[in-house]
Amino acid sequence: MDLQLEQIGHRYGDMAVLDNINLDIPAGKIVCIVGPSGCGKSTLLRLIGGLEKPSAGSVVQVGEPPAGSFNPLTYVFQDFALLPWRTVEDNVRLVLEDHPINKTETNAIIHDVLSRTKLIEFRHAFPRQLSGGMKQRVAISRALAVKPAVMLMDEPLSALDSQTRELLLDDLIRLWCREPFTSVYVTHNLNEAVRIGHSIVVLSRRPGRIREVVNIDLPLEQRARGHIELDRQQTHLWNIMRDEAIAADQELLSG
Repeated sequence: MDLQLEQIGHRYGDMAVLDNINLDIPAGKIVCIVGPSGCGKSTLLRLIGGLEKPSAGSVVQVGEPPAGSFNPLTYVFQDFALLPWRTVEDNVRLVLEDHPINKTETNAIIHDVLSRTKLIEFRHAFPRQLSGGMKQRVAISRALAVKPAVMLMDEPLSALDSQTRELLLDDLIRLWCREPFTSVYVTHNLNEAVRIGHSIVVLSRRPGRIREVVNIDLPLEQRARGHIELDRQQTHLWNIMRDEAIAADQELLSG
């Protein structure tokens, strides 16, 4: 299932947040959204996910969700959003409880996603017993369990330390290489964007407009940290964003 964003605009009262966003999100690709603070990245993700209705334009789903998909669109947040009184496997089980599947099928799905995220041996642990990186793996497992057509990821690694962030980024790449998924991935980290994005959408300062879409053809499995092509692309992205970021910070300071 592809997504098409057609002339998306959004306002909060008199404040224009997004303006004339036209974007295709193809199945099986990771599209990263970057831009200066306050440019509407997370707002755009909420509009894509249907949490808010755009003031103008539309989000169009083209084609059918994958076979067996329970939720066409699902979120992974930066704050994990785990229930502390549920174990790892029961946090994953939560998203399957309202679907008409039997216990055997439910257990098979849970086993599959926990295996893919290297959490099988922690299935009976509670969130308080897990590191930040492992908590986010549980959140990713929960998202994968509903077999979404599109996974919406709102700065999923920003709450983690740099070492854990690198490890989890490697995990996400490994997951995609094993079984490609579609994702819209919001981040402020340009290194993350060039490591995981098939295309990177650069938004201007508010109201967010698309400044440029940068496509990276290098296969994900070849995107080792420090790769010369990724360094070149990251520099290019920063050159696009630098003046916008400075202006956005000044606007935020001035209110």
